[in-house]
Amino acid sequence: MTLRVLGVDPGLTRCGIGVVDVERNRRASMVAVGVVGTSPDESLDRRLLVIATAIDEWLDRYEPEVLAVERVFSQLNVSTVMGVAQASGVVIAAAARRGIPVALHTPSEVKAAVTGSGSSNKDAVTKLVTKILRLDAPPRPADAADALALAITHAWRAGSGAAVATTGPGSSSLTPAQRAWAEAEAKARRAR
Repeated sequence: MTLRVLGVDPGLTRCGIGVVDVERNRRASMVAVGVVGTSPDESLDRRLLVIATAIDEWLDRYEPEVLAVERVFSQLNVSTVMGVAQASGVVIAAAARRGIPVALHTPSEVKAAVTGSGSSNKDAVTKLVTKILRLDAPPRPADAADALALAITHAWRAGSGAAVATTGPGSSSLTPAQRAWAEAEAKARRAR
């Protein structure tokens, strides 16, 4: 069974979108990736409409089973947070209209899932996304890579209806990040 996840790194100027198929053994493959861009010179309603239209097209074209969106969080720049929150709302509403479940993941959760460390930088995330998806070149800009990382994170966290029982922390078919994630999951289960 393969899980198809559409990941969204929301933003008004650049909204990263990526679709990933993840198999039960956690092997992930990129289906599509892109960035929806809007100009700060346009009115807010026009910018949100561009994002809404693009998300509708992606949802209709790729038919994901779930949408993974970056959880909005920042204590520093309120205007940036507002724009990201508005873009997130448009994306979440589009999924809700179709009955597609939405999962929110924090940036540190995504970094930990794909790199093994919640404090990794964007370059490390892009590098590991490129490796996990077996891509010839890194997805650019970083918003595109972040959208793919969100999709991967959700599929791996989803319990991996994605992970078969024979895939454990020591499995050689896993990347280092997947092994770290599997080890953390196993440790959490033992602590219960």
